[in-house]
Amino acid sequence: MIVETFPVGMLQCNCTILGDPASGEAIVIDGGDDVDAIVRRLNAHGLRATYLVHTHAHIDHIGALGPLRERAGGAGLLHPADLPLYGTLAEQALWLGLVTPPEVVALDGELADGEVLRAGALALRCIHTPGHTPGSTSFALERDGRTVLYTGDTLFAGSVGRWDLGGTSLEDIVRSIRGKLLDHDDASVVVPGHGPLTTIGTERRTNPYLA
Repeated sequence: MIVETFPVGMLQCNCTILGDPASGEAIVIDGGDDVDAIVRRLNAHGLRATYLVHTHAHIDHIGALGPLRERAGGAGLLHPADLPLYGTLAEQALWLGLVTPPEVVALDGELADGEVLRAGALALRCIHTPGHTPGSTSFALERDGRTVLYTGDTLFAGSVGRWDLGGTSLEDIVRSIRGKLLDHDDASVVVPGHGPLTTIGTERRTNPYLA
């Protein structure tokens, strides 16, 4: 299995490439910017995207969907509860001072809670974790006998994502973390949408929002 996580864009969103070398198929999580860098890494491993999945519809996590899909292939997927937010990319671009907003392109399908996406031997489970946004979705990958959770902006090392951007609350995000993420064992690795990796055990013991 090929796994690469690296920051992209001005907000340094953690983008992840998951690849199955035997089939050449890959899943890209949160390819929100720096299309050249993502495509270069895919090509270096001889991979072609099967899915382009997005934890939520903020510009730094989904803004590059159109050009990335053109160059890397793959079906662009988002939870339907975030479709209204996706339609505001131009407004989000203004917040960041961007002169030219990314294009809102048609999605190829929807993410559903409990759905398993497959690329070759890879199996990525979708976990609807509303709170940061209504459609925020985390992803679970079983690797080397342990679970890796890609939590977007729901759970960070020592913190949680913002809940004051419309349609959600602190109670929502904590409920999602407690009910959907903390049920994984303490050794489970957490790859957040920004910043360093952590583990479920560390967050269970020390995250002030979960005390």
